[in-house]
Amino acid sequence: MRNPLGQRCQILGTSDNRAKMIENRAEASLNLSPTGLRIATRESRLALWQAEHVRELLFRHLGLEVGLLGMTTRGDQILDRALSKVGGKGLFVKELEVALEEGRAHLAVHSLKDVPMELPEGFVLATVLEREDPRDALVSNRFTSVADLPWGALVGTSSLRRVVQLMCLRPDLRIEPLRGNLDTRLRKLDEGGFDAIVLAAAGLKRLGLAARIRTTFDEQQMIPAAGQGALGIEVRSDAESLRSQLAALTHAPTWLAVHAERAVSRALGGSCSMPLAAHAVWHGQALVIDAALGDAEQPSRPLLRVRAQAVIDLSGGTEAISTVTDSATDAATALGELAAAQLRGLGADGYLVAPLA
Repeated sequence: MRNPLGQRCQILGTSDNRAKMIENRAEASLNLSPTGLRIATRESRLALWQAEHVRELLFRHLGLEVGLLGMTTRGDQILDRALSKVGGKGLFVKELEVALEEGRAHLAVHSLKDVPMELPEGFVLATVLEREDPRDALVSNRFTSVADLPWGALVGTSSLRRVVQLMCLRPDLRIEPLRGNLDTRLRKLDEGGFDAIVLAAAGLKRLGLAARIRTTFDEQQMIPAAGQGALGIEVRSDAESLRSQLAALTHAPTWLAVHAERAVSRALGGSCSMPLAAHAVWHGQALVIDAALGDAEQPSRPLLRVRAQAVIDLSGGTEAISTVTDSATDAATALGELAAAQLRGLGADGYLVAPLA
């Protein structure tokens, strides 16, 4: 089949300023709050924005005054190797979890696409906030779209998921690793290191950098990562009172969508070395999930792609912010597991670095 750009693509299966102000306020408040509660956060500009955003929500909706505890994680320190080679996404959250375990902090704010599919014993995802734009974005100083890139153009990304889907769209592209926080990646592009780079649209928009986006990929053209665009709050499982309070911030449609997405990855092994995409959207009461899997060792192999859906009771409608029932969460998880089973039916075991038993 041919994709919208006219490139041959084999698919198996079915179908600015405000940001700177927030950063400065966050950096100035890395101290204990009057309530004694602290948010553990990475110290990148985007992570601080996210933590400050959550802090404002906690005060506005729950009357909680919360301080910030800035930390540098191993994932922030190791920039010369792909995450899949040095320990995976857990490198971005381990130090934050240690701070929770030791009582130096009480909440950790994460971009859900960076959170391992299995949390360590003693930790839970207490709430998921309403999702920002989940799409991937092409950023370039010279070219307006993937179709506009010249033959053999150099594109930067360290996401295996993006690599296999870019190879499907444009097998002629040269794709090289790009690590570092958002500002570092943009600087490398501006210094002429790449013709274009691919980033999450959500991060750019949150930092007031939407103008850097030349185009966003259609969600069918490049399926997002599980949890992309969504923020989650992690706490200790024994923090029952705090968990109860945080549940009031849960955006039910996003909670259920990301649980379905994360279930796909979990069912297939949840590895950072897995080029897996999974994205769920609501159509009325039906949750529809698209998932795709590529081969990390041979990115040019055909994508395995599936779609599944389930009708799930979403009390209060798709704009609801409320505690989600266990039965609804179980149904969303089952939907993700169904999509994973469909991928296995198409031969997913042969695509995985460590084939499933």
